Amino acid sequence: MPVAMYTTSGSDNSLSGQLLLIDSDADCARRMGQALCEALLVTPQVCVAENGRMAAEKLRRSRFDIIIADLGSLIDLAPGIEDAMSRLVRLAEGALVLAVADSGSVSAALGAMRAGAHDYVAKPVSGATLASRIGELAQRHGRPRSLGCESGPEPVMADYAGFVGASSAMQFLYEQIGRVASSSAPVFITGESGTGKDVCAEALHAKGPRAERRFVAINCAAIPRDLMESELFGVVRGAFTGAHDDRKGAAELADGGTLFLDEIGEMDLSLQSKLLRFLQTGMLSRVGETAARKVDVRVICATNRNPMQLIAERKFREDLFYRLHVLPIHLPPLRQRPSDIMVLARHFLARYAREEHKSFAGFTPEGAQQLTAADWPGNVRQLQNLIRRMVVMFDGGEISAPMLSAADIESQAIAPAPVEAPRADTRRSILPMWQQEQRIIEDAIAAFGGNISLAAAALEISPSTIYRKRQNWAEMAAAG
Repeated sequence: MPVAMYTTSGSDNSLSGQLLLIDSDADCARRMGQALCEALLVTPQVCVAENGRMAAEKLRRSRFDIIIADLGSLIDLAPGIEDAMSRLVRLAEGALVLAVADSGSVSAALGAMRAGAHDYVAKPVSGATLASRIGELAQRHGRPRSLGCESGPEPVMADYAGFVGASSAMQFLYEQIGRVASSSAPVFITGESGTGKDVCAEALHAKGPRAERRFVAINCAAIPRDLMESELFGVVRGAFTGAHDDRKGAAELADGGTLFLDEIGEMDLSLQSKLLRFLQTGMLSRVGETAARKVDVRVICATNRNPMQLIAERKFREDLFYRLHVLPIHLPPLRQRPSDIMVLARHFLARYAREEHKSFAGFTPEGAQQLTAADWPGNVRQLQNLIRRMVVMFDGGEISAPMLSAADIESQAIAPAPVEAPRADTRRSILPMWQQEQRIIEDAIAAFGGNISLAAAALEISPSTIYRKRQNWAEMAAAG
């Protein structure tokens, strides 16, 4: 079947665009294109390709503003979804790429977005839904006029089970949580520090069939290695010095409910093998006992590190990873959903103003611009800390850019100093790497009034890393 092309008429001042629909069901694609044209402010020229190869031929001859691709129709372009989408994105040369797939294809959607798709929409989908997503993507990527949406976006959830955000990325996350929550299979959450991995775990528990039972969280990075096994699996009296009573571990306490293993990448390799055995058999033994106990828990784990890199570095067992990586969820960083920044800022402002019994009148345009222009390396947690600190520091009124700058001590604490070329007479004064690292960490701790948790968040490391490094420095100082 040849590539179909058609246009629709519109107002004289509309800016036309090029849109490519890739769908093996040509009739469905034409109906979708027609509905999309009716919902858009502009009158795009719409082309339809029934498979990936036909789309590739069209992309080699023409440039497009938008590409809407049914993932199932790309299988002739490359063996897997990610490879096919990656090839399509390369051919697209900067076009906005929207993936479309069946509502249950969570892994396919994640693969498409990892490969470069800008967004994902689940079938069945209406023209208005596509138009609203395209309008948001266009605005985010600097094309608000050429790819506008005539009617406002469909109603979306601005908050969901502890999350706040109305962007398409968050709508997709809410859909994922809703689908995944009902299962008992393990969930593997990834995302940068401050994106809300603990909130996601609690949401999965609250939305699932185990909501009435216990949710037990354990931070694998915050507990010393020699105590981690007893914290996870429990201990019997007399097993070691200090074990005065029998005590249940986190896994046993969560029986019938959910066990959340945060920062799973920090778990010691020897304990990883015991966790793997527990996942395989559902049986555990407390430290110091030989009898096995049957435990029924749903395991959710999270990490801010790249698990494949940990496996390559032999810090994480590959067999354990695939046992846990059944239902993956990735939390997007705040910089990838800028439309949520002011939604979050207003939410935190109202919350902390109420707690501090103060009255604020929102943000000035300059203040809002400063917030939305920031990179937010600490993600939602960094924004939350800034708004809370600002509420404490000031008495009320409208939040201005100078007020935000005065409260933004996190950025001030980690801002890099100007780099100057070393002079010949100062090169000998350069400190060893460990001493420079010590200075950076101690300065950050001082900037936060001795609060190690806040300093760790600003430096994007775990508090246990700071404690461990401080201990190493003390030993080095004693030895020297």
